[in-house]
Amino acid sequence: QVHVVESGGGLVQAGGSLNLSCVVSENIFSIPAMGWYRQAPGKQREYVARVSWEGQTMYSDSAEGRFTISRDNSKRAVYLQMNNLKPEDTAVYYCNVAPVPANTNWGRGTQVTVSS
Repeated sequence: QVHVVESGGGLVQAGGSLNLSCVVSENIFSIPAMGWYRQAPGKQREYVARVSWEGQTMYSDSAEGRFTISRDNSKRAVYLQMNNLKPEDTAVYYCNVAPVPANTNWGRGTQVTVSS
């Protein structure tokens, strides 16, 4: 079981940027891939992006071109740089292992609110 703590969310206007951070309880070098997920009000949680331990990245269609995921194994951290934010990006953002998140790993998430 991996424990995570997400941070960096906030309220921004459309077109703004945020950089989310996720600190993991164990050495993430041993974790093949970490990902970011989000859950908007009234919707199911969805995948946003993932990064392998070698640094290879993949994105959902909605994140492609606007978001950048990265990881720092030495700091046990995963980041999500979000640019050109849109109101539809409003959600609670979570990090977890990827590509299949583990139900025991969900943290409290960090709230991102984008105003129009």
